[in-house]
Amino acid sequence: MIIILFRVLILAAIIVLLYTGYQYWISPNRKLALAQKRKDFYFLDQNDDIKRNFFIAYKGYLFEGEKYVGATEDAFEVTNIVMHIHNPENLNRFERQDMYFLEQEILIRYAHAKIEWRYPMNRLLLP
Repeated sequence: MIIILFRVLILAAIIVLLYTGYQYWISPNRKLALAQKRKDFYFLDQNDDIKRNFFIAYKGYLFEGEKYVGATEDAFEVTNIVMHIHNPENLNRFERQDMYFLEQEILIRYAHAKIEWRYPMNRLLLP
């Protein structure tokens, strides 16, 4: 009887470990960190929750966008986005074209948004 109980507990432990590994594997935060490490592009956003900020990994940099809701002609949508970068002291070889690429990716998801960049990114914009 004890052997059967022990086998059931081992099976339950294996199932919990596999489930935990699967949850880790599909985690969006892990994918964001991996994209930042690999210097790829990854857009992490929860479209259904307007209050949560979105994150973008691009060329090894991590950007954060704060969403603000406003009224458009048809409905309430995200009308203003304030972007800033984490660790701006590591910013080098980032060009204006990269910033335009990020703006295009944001506008694909939030078509009515006006994008505002914080320091030091706003220094790259044309006057």
